[in-house]
Amino acid sequence: MTQGAGLEPTVRTAAEPDYSVPPAYAHAYGYEGEEPAEAEPEGYTPTQRDLPVIGREGPGDTVPVPTVIEAALPDGEGGPLFVVGDVHGYLDELIDALQAQGLIDAEGNWSAGNARLWFLGDFTDRGPDGIGVIDLVMRLSAEAAAAGGYCKALMGNHELLLLGAKRFGDTPVNSGAGTATFQAAWLLNGGQKADMDRLQDVHLQWMARLDAMELEDDHLLMHSDTTAYLDYGDSIEAVNDTIRETLTRNDADECWDLFRKLTKRFAFRDEDSGPSAVQELLGAYGGRRVVHGHSPIPYLLGQVGTEDGEEESRPVVEGPHLYADGLAIAMDGGVTMAGKLLVVQLPLHN
Repeated sequence: MTQGAGLEPTVRTAAEPDYSVPPAYAHAYGYEGEEPAEAEPEGYTPTQRDLPVIGREGPGDTVPVPTVIEAALPDGEGGPLFVVGDVHGYLDELIDALQAQGLIDAEGNWSAGNARLWFLGDFTDRGPDGIGVIDLVMRLSAEAAAAGGYCKALMGNHELLLLGAKRFGDTPVNSGAGTATFQAAWLLNGGQKADMDRLQDVHLQWMARLDAMELEDDHLLMHSDTTAYLDYGDSIEAVNDTIRETLTRNDADECWDLFRKLTKRFAFRDEDSGPSAVQELLGAYGGRRVVHGHSPIPYLLGQVGTEDGEEESRPVVEGPHLYADGLAIAMDGGVTMAGKLLVVQLPLHN
């Protein structure tokens, strides 16, 4: 079954300037950041390849999720630190990657004691089971806390997109490049009908309360490789509070502006301006390195593969990408484009 069949958006302006958008149309979609790399072939749309999704076997009902318990660890103490890049609904790949790091057992239960696990956002869209991914993260949060560790998550631009599509649907928003809607942008950027059908209040509340950034062991964790976070506060607490308050006000135009800003990318990629952009964030929020998802490593490296999915054309991602004079770590391995879903222990040892 092709998700979104019969749901082709009528408004295709000002949608998310993501790597699913052909470079030739970036400005039409209201993209205000740097142009995509020249290596990206015109018309390359991994989202289109991923949209025909076959549902999981069984009724597909959302499993009950226990109440999340915050871990009570003394400041500066805790077990090893792990981060997870963009998942985008690829639940099976996520389970395999977590098991490979010893974070969950063969049954999918937390097995890492007092380890600290951070997800960098973008749980849904493009892949087959975004709600299953959220359910797993929520369950692991409770299990990790009970074991003396924790599993936490950050707000990605696709969480904002899904929240907006659910809350505002086809309500027109002022995109700055014409009229747009969250619903159209969500569909255009890999929104899966199966996810929307299974979306419950507990998922919406969980997403709306996510922090946008956090500091762990001198690593500034955030989803997007952009300096737009500076528009929302001069401290981590201020940024997180401002973004939560924005979502609470439930104003479509204000939420769209937030989504648009946190969809910007590539602020750290330029050899000349990239390191200074990272330093601006570190100067405001602390830490020695930024760790982010959002921009696929193959795009940062100029490797994008082809649409036919041939093995030799697939992007080669062995691990996180350290760049911007060693000040930034990229964690989106490009799982939606046959790359790799990354789960990595910090600090890096290379």
